[in-house]
Amino acid sequence: METILRSQTNEVRIDPLGPVVMIGEKINPTGHKKLAEALKEDNYEYVKGLAEMQIEHGAHVLDVNVGVPGLDEVALLPGIVKRLAADFDVPLCLDSGNPKALAAGLQEAPGKALVNSVNGEKDRLESVLPLVKDRQAAVIGLTMDEQGIPTDPERRLAIAEHIVNRAVQLGIPQQDVIIDTLVLTVGADQSAAKVTLRTIELVRERLGVNINLGASNVSFGLPDRQTINQAFMALAIGAGANCMITDPRKLAPTILACDLLLGRDPYGKRYIVSTRKRLA
Repeated sequence: METILRSQTNEVRIDPLGPVVMIGEKINPTGHKKLAEALKEDNYEYVKGLAEMQIEHGAHVLDVNVGVPGLDEVALLPGIVKRLAADFDVPLCLDSGNPKALAAGLQEAPGKALVNSVNGEKDRLESVLPLVKDRQAAVIGLTMDEQGIPTDPERRLAIAEHIVNRAVQLGIPQQDVIIDTLVLTVGADQSAAKVTLRTIELVRERLGVNINLGASNVSFGLPDRQTINQAFMALAIGAGANCMITDPRKLAPTILACDLLLGRDPYGKRYIVSTRKRLA
């Protein structure tokens, strides 16, 4: 089951049998003071630099989040989306908890964008899915609802099924719903990664949709986070995750190595080219 995203002229295919798709996470002011200040000062050059860096390191899609307290996200998001779309020919992932900002941003996103995100909450589904349908976008569905994030893989699967079913009822093709199985830090719960990995297997087996992760949450609060993130990402890809919201500077080599080992990189071309470029 393929999810196809588009920019002006470029197309990205998210396919369980294809290489892992990397969504660059760095255009997000959460915990990123320099970006927050740049957005306050209308310093687009800083935002542009983040986009260039991520694409240079292998990002196929750019996540765009401009949620800074005190700023008008409804006005800011479409402006940033329009500028990025003019400067870079990669699909965009519009990341906001504000449906009005998403609606405004989608109007400026060329091609077929990705919306980040909905979850199992009724209000969120009803406010965001119609926007996705109207703009013929794709959407990420988080496996959480009014009761929070379940610790039971079967419960997370049930939420995923609910999101997919509701989207299909509204006329959104099933392949345009990407499920994020979520991951919590193993520093607080040693079974957190295991639950996520089992949920990935269940979603892959029973729904067949593409699966996204923001993998770095698994290491929050622990030392040497990079090692944990690399190990978890490899396990998640092996379990069936095929789309990652991540920092390509740090984790692209791991993702490319996984693709190579899983037979998704004929003759190792992508891995070899990327590695030579990185080590040059």
